Amino acid sequence: QVQLVESGGGLVQAGGSLTLSCAASGSIRNIIVMGWYRQPPGKQRELVASITSGGTNYVDSVKGRFTISRDRANTVYLQMNSLKPEDTAVYYCNVKAGLAVTTNYWGQGTQVTVSS
Repeated sequence: QVQLVESGGGLVQAGGSLTLSCAASGSIRNIIVMGWYRQPPGKQRELVASITSGGTNYVDSVKGRFTISRDRANTVYLQMNSLKPEDTAVYYCNVKAGLAVTTNYWGQGTQVTVSS
C-alpha cells in the first residue's frame, strides 16, 4: 500500500521559513490533485494549498506567503515564508488519484510550531 511520508516540520520564530516535503513510498497513478491541509489545536482540518495540472490554489490566509509545488517524481512541497503564530498546526499531505474511483492518500502529519 502506498504511503505518503512528510518531512520538514519543526519549531520556528515568527517571520521565519520552513519547507515541508511529501513523497510517496510507491507510484501513484492518475493523480488528480495534490494538497496540504492543516489542523490547528482544537480546530478542524482545513485545506491550505493545492496543485493540479491547471495551477495552484491557496486559502486566503496564506496567499503571498506559502508556495506549493511538485516535481517530476510527484513529491509535493510547501514553502512557508513569513510564518505567523496562527500558522501553528499539524500539516498533512494529501493526494487524490484515480479514474472511475477516487482514492485519498494521507500523510501522517508533521507539526509546525511558530513562536511569537
